[in-house]
Amino acid sequence: MIDTLAYAILAGEPEVAAIVERCSFTLGRNWRWVEPLARRYIEATGSSLRPRHREVVQFLFDDAYFHRAYVKHRHELKIARWIMPPVQWRHFGWDVPAIATSGDLADWLALTPSELDWFADLKAWGCKKGSPKLRHYRYRVLDKGNGSFRSIEAPKPRLKWIQERMLAGILDKIPPHPAANGFVKKRSVKTFAAPHVGQRVVLRMDLKDFFPSISGARVQTVFRTFGYPEAVADLLGGLGTNRVPRDVSRDTIYERPHLPQGAPTSPALANICFYRADCRLYGLAESAGAHYTRYADDLAFSGGEDLDRRVERFSAHVAAILLEEGFAVNHRKTRIMRQGVRQHLAGMVANHVLNIRRADYDCLKATLTNCLRHGPEGQNRDGHTDFRAHLEGRVGWAASINPERGQKLRALLAKIEWT
Repeated sequence: MIDTLAYAILAGEPEVAAIVERCSFTLGRNWRWVEPLARRYIEATGSSLRPRHREVVQFLFDDAYFHRAYVKHRHELKIARWIMPPVQWRHFGWDVPAIATSGDLADWLALTPSELDWFADLKAWGCKKGSPKLRHYRYRVLDKGNGSFRSIEAPKPRLKWIQERMLAGILDKIPPHPAANGFVKKRSVKTFAAPHVGQRVVLRMDLKDFFPSISGARVQTVFRTFGYPEAVADLLGGLGTNRVPRDVSRDTIYERPHLPQGAPTSPALANICFYRADCRLYGLAESAGAHYTRYADDLAFSGGEDLDRRVERFSAHVAAILLEEGFAVNHRKTRIMRQGVRQHLAGMVANHVLNIRRADYDCLKATLTNCLRHGPEGQNRDGHTDFRAHLEGRVGWAASINPERGQKLRALLAKIEWT
């Protein structure tokens, strides 16, 4: 009885009316105590991650009012219709595979069950074992140039193939929030900055430790929320997260399961995990008559006179929402930019028209000119393996923002003699 009621509670939307409908369907009638039970459940779990089945069962055991109703109506209560655990994504029209068991998941990934357990690494074997050969990731630390560092966790080829399979078969089928512009097809830094052109005030905020702050529990919850059974969701979450061994990093945020920066699945999972925060921030911006866009961990808001008057208080509301959603703001990077100063977002200027920064244009033009005069070999100071492709990419990006300047840069690039 309790097991089936727990499945009924979890089988759909976590809303009072929907829970009452599912429980009444299961029990064959709408008992008077069902709606108060649903309200207590929402109150107990509404602000947390989606609970597991065992947690809902424990809630029912601990609920005194349910226990009283159960004892009072014990002889009348019966299961009229069985509701089994959901085995596929709910009906959102997404063309994703229905995976009912861990064996089905292993088959879908072309793995044996033992290989699936090894790569998902739910028991943190790779983190505990001393040999780097037994680990699924390679690690390196990049100096960000401002006194801080970024840890890159690059999956080894076999795990990378598995993650690419997850990305193509599942994650790419899930539409991100319209405000999300990073790692999304047909969106870019240009679509991120364009809504903020010509605004009276632009507020830019940055998230601290964006990828590692998304925990393994949150990722597993995403897969459970969309309907995969707990065993399958746990394995999918394990395949998409990592724990860094202590001999690599002693930063506690990396020691627990988190999204690894360097895995092909991490950007899509980050957008999905941030969906509710995007909804709340979009609603906040809309209530203030402002625009909101996000590119990975960069958040941008802009508006007119109303936002200008209360932008400091507005930024405090944004930070509070992010804190409630499990994210933190890097306050040192928060910028309030009015029309009298340069309003820059993701390396672009948004005051009147979208444009690249003058300093960036001048630097790239000088590099191309020096390559033309002295040869490209001496200009590759950062040691790019394919310097020509690097320059072509920078010129292409500049041309996409400002075609007129891009044409001048392309003319210089075309004259360079490559050996």
